[in-house]
Amino acid sequence: MKVLGISAFYHDSAAALLQDGRIIAAAQEERFTRKKHDPGFPTHAVRYCLEEAGLKLEDLDAVAFYDKPLLKFERLLETYYGFAPKGIKSFLMSMPVWMKEKLFLKKLIRDELKAFGDPGAVMKKLYFPEHHLSHAASAYYASPFTDSAVLTIDGVGEWATASICHGKGKDLTILRELHFPHSLGLLYSAFTYFCGFRVNSGEYKLMGLAPYGRQGSAEVARYVEVITKELMTLNADGSVWLDQRYFDYATGLRMVNDAAWAKLFGFPRREPEKDELVQHHCDLALAIQQVTEEAVVRMAREAQRLTGSEHLCMAGGVALNCVANGKLLESGVFKEIFIQPAAGDAGGALGAAYAVHHIHHGGARDTAQQPDAMQGSYLGPAVVAQDVERLARRYGAPFHRFADTAALMERTSALLAEGKVVGWVQGRMEFGPRALGARSILGDPRDTEMQKKLNLKIKYRESFRPFAPAVLHEDRANYFELTTRSPYMLLVRPVHASLRKPLPAEYPQMGIREKLYHDRSTLPAITHVDFSARVQTVHRETNPRFHALISAFKAKTGTGMLVNTSFNVRGEPIVCTPEDAYRCFMRTEMDVLVLGDHLFLKPEQPAWQRTDNWKEEFVLD
Repeated sequence: MKVLGISAFYHDSAAALLQDGRIIAAAQEERFTRKKHDPGFPTHAVRYCLEEAGLKLEDLDAVAFYDKPLLKFERLLETYYGFAPKGIKSFLMSMPVWMKEKLFLKKLIRDELKAFGDPGAVMKKLYFPEHHLSHAASAYYASPFTDSAVLTIDGVGEWATASICHGKGKDLTILRELHFPHSLGLLYSAFTYFCGFRVNSGEYKLMGLAPYGRQGSAEVARYVEVITKELMTLNADGSVWLDQRYFDYATGLRMVNDAAWAKLFGFPRREPEKDELVQHHCDLALAIQQVTEEAVVRMAREAQRLTGSEHLCMAGGVALNCVANGKLLESGVFKEIFIQPAAGDAGGALGAAYAVHHIHHGGARDTAQQPDAMQGSYLGPAVVAQDVERLARRYGAPFHRFADTAALMERTSALLAEGKVVGWVQGRMEFGPRALGARSILGDPRDTEMQKKLNLKIKYRESFRPFAPAVLHEDRANYFELTTRSPYMLLVRPVHASLRKPLPAEYPQMGIREKLYHDRSTLPAITHVDFSARVQTVHRETNPRFHALISAFKAKTGTGMLVNTSFNVRGEPIVCTPEDAYRCFMRTEMDVLVLGDHLFLKPEQPAWQRTDNWKEEFVLD
């Protein structure tokens, strides 16, 4: 059975294709259009999936869309009615879009699919699984488990904002849901907004800012009390109730009531790109992070109580909060945890296809794939040597081609050991928001200047943001308090105490920049200010080339790890093609670019004559 899954029209649109329950291809539309979080119909992603599978539109047995638009419309109408007359401006702005397009989604999908053939036949096989069912399916059916609790948490789907499901064999049953407007995801996004970051984009910045908060301080404790006493109620089962007097997302055009929040917390909303980040922003970020972690752990306990399972699967945007995931792992509520690497709305395309295959059509699932079904999440377009050489001819770009893989690893690892920053493009592109070793920027984790160089000269992003280590799976316990797999960079774990350096007594009182540039461990480029790291374990079976590169670096330096960050600048989607990679390479202070077997050195390249400016091309996230 061949099923095409689609997510679109909100953010992070994507397409995924299953054949007999196996993932053939999956990709986000933003990687092709170069528009971050592209919400449009995933035309390029659909074309890629069909071509990768060698199929025509007419060959499909089903098409699945990741939510139910009519149910979402019902929620909007009931919400506006319930809050009337508040929200009239928002209502008048949203209704024309719904009346013109979203209520007629079947026609819209049909019109878009005409680009690939005759949509007549597949329109009779068009399915609309619910949003949180799509999330749950994306996690459970891709997991290595045949019996698992499934927890999904995000902003909002149709009505649901979180769900607990039970997956058993081919069956997936929804047991409990939390409904709008009460949402842990929207609560976290509200603090993202108040601290001056972009909603649906900057939540990971808020998470990265939290460790700069003063752990155990009276200020953080006061903020936690304000959150849990004034803004919300956190119940024993992890569900939340939000006092809508303080929020504006249900019917307004902003996340919160700015004036009310300023009065509660004692300072106004931070103006993005204008106001400096100061200590009270860090303390507030830590407070909401602590509340979120507690809510996630409580939800997980409830999921375990309801299912009796020793395994947990997670999806939804909040599942990308890798600090909370680390605390959940540490809690021991579940023996094993699997988190869908494309946990956000992009992964809904995969989940919708899974739901149709396994739930509607009863596709068998007697044995789960090991270690999971995501194939390392390398599900996008591959690097082709002819494309690299065509690119080199176009720009007159000199390169060194290595026929021997071992020689390429030897040369690249030597450059990394010299402190060079390497752009690394290999094989198929990752599906999901992380760079997992196929579209990466790499560096030496021992280099005390590497974090500053990557943030300010390569990525052009906020200096406080940390970088992740990509460590050989077999060496993970040498560096981190981690005993399990973490192939998708979705767990934050402490750096071993033996690698840490003592901190001065005045460290808690230091400012953000002083903390940031204080030498904290023997691996300064990947050790965050609280001695944590967002760990990616690299496995020979899923990415043999990346594993070989880190192994070569280890042979030279004794360190089985590299800094791994996504190959892009701030506001840009992760690169997809060799063309994308070369442009990013030339427009930054990157030293080396490795495209497949081809190595480009910056000093050998012709001057970049293009007048394009990435700061004008990409909207800051």
